[in-house]
Amino acid sequence: MKNKLRHYRTVRIENQDGRFTIRGMGKWYHQWRDPYHLLLTIPWVGFAGIVSMAYLLLNALFALAYLAGGDGLEGAKPGSFCDAFFFSVQTLASIGYGAIHPKTFYANSIVTIESIAGLLLIAVLTGLAFARFSRPIAKVLFSQFILITTHNRQPTLMFRVANERHNFILEATAQMYLIIDELTDEGAFMRRIHELKLMRHRTPSLILTWTIMHPIDLDSPFYGLTAKDLKQRHANISVLVSGVDETVAYKITARYVYDTANILFEHRFDDIIYTSKNGDRYFDYDRFHQVQPIESGDRS
Repeated sequence: MKNKLRHYRTVRIENQDGRFTIRGMGKWYHQWRDPYHLLLTIPWVGFAGIVSMAYLLLNALFALAYLAGGDGLEGAKPGSFCDAFFFSVQTLASIGYGAIHPKTFYANSIVTIESIAGLLLIAVLTGLAFARFSRPIAKVLFSQFILITTHNRQPTLMFRVANERHNFILEATAQMYLIIDELTDEGAFMRRIHELKLMRHRTPSLILTWTIMHPIDLDSPFYGLTAKDLKQRHANISVLVSGVDETVAYKITARYVYDTANILFEHRFDDIIYTSKNGDRYFDYDRFHQVQPIESGDRS
């Protein structure tokens, strides 16, 4: 157990544009100690490359095994690695052209072992390919900025999300957390997570957009904090949106983190709904991320 833990005793935390991140989190090339997870997260080009290299290596090993038994393949040139290799390919894939076939007990034994290996290889690769294809991936768009402004005469933190697939995400729910540096009453430093109460944390279906709001009242951890306070205390806002994709009936989850550079005070989102001359209403997603400062005369 000590040998396994030795690699994980120190984890590097990096501060990138105000966001605290664990080095290597979410990166496929940091998963070498977990081959299954690596093969699920590596890009398709890399997956195909690894599978191809493993397939060629396995056939090369069996070709050497055939050659080690002497002249055991009928129809092949004695000592020919090329003939033994392609016979291995035919055996592993159950092609069976018949031009080359085993003629000794040793060669038939290697064929038996290779057939079993071929069955296992196909089963593993089929499972991996299906797992990669069937992974539910959310296509949820988060606004670039999260705003702290006035809504219905109350200070409110808000951001908006959109479903990029334009299908239904059923029973969509949202969770929001403030992650901030704090000192305990004893003066000890800790990185604390506060769950934020939302005006509405659930919607029956998310198809276009949803503006998610947190009221900043006396019970809110944002109460009394300024932009300078948030920056000095390395505040992050972590957001989770989940629901059931109607098309594939899978639960999907999308995560996004806002740093202090993306928290704006006294701004408002541009309206993305406009009405044409004939009365039709449209959503203009080109304005999804656009915000405008609130002038003193605009405040109610």
